[in-house]
Amino acid sequence: MRLTEQVHQYIEKVLQSGDIAIDATTGNGHDTLFLAQCIGRMGEIFTFDVQQQALRSAQSHLQKHHIQTPITWINTGHEHMLEYIPLALHGKVKAITFNLGYLPNANKNITTCSDTTLPALNASISLLKDGGVLSILAYTGHDGGREECEAVKTWANNLPNNFNINITIPQNTKFSPPEWIYIQKKHTTPLK
Repeated sequence: MRLTEQVHQYIEKVLQSGDIAIDATTGNGHDTLFLAQCIGRMGEIFTFDVQQQALRSAQSHLQKHHIQTPITWINTGHEHMLEYIPLALHGKVKAITFNLGYLPNANKNITTCSDTTLPALNASISLLKDGGVLSILAYTGHDGGREECEAVKTWANNLPNNFNINITIPQNTKFSPPEWIYIQKKHTTPLK
């Protein structure tokens, strides 16, 4: 099973119809589509990308699948997340996905970097609701990718103890597969 499929399996267990989700790195829209299929037309998605080309590609991808989930397409970096997510939704987001690296089949010089990713991850933690998840696929095969991945793992390992952290490092490193950092916010109040 591909790591991206494994990621989706884990997130799918958490999401329900009507949930709020964020795709912090829209890319070609594969995570946006997956999130929309999980939360349906009663949910809501906010999706970020610095490249207009990525947003257009993702919109086209979702139109082909007749998605009716309300989606807010935001053409800016994920480090500005708190400015664009309505205050009323802070602490109510159920899932946030990141795919760190560059947009496939586009300019490989435009990449995510720890200078913007770490502030975005800090924002993400404040947006999650109890039981919510943050999934980060960190691709390491490009310039700066390994450094960004290591910075993200250090950040994750320093989170407070109200977060469960799981880091998956693939064994086959020949083709620089992504590393997966999966974080779930613990329930602070007992479940009924």
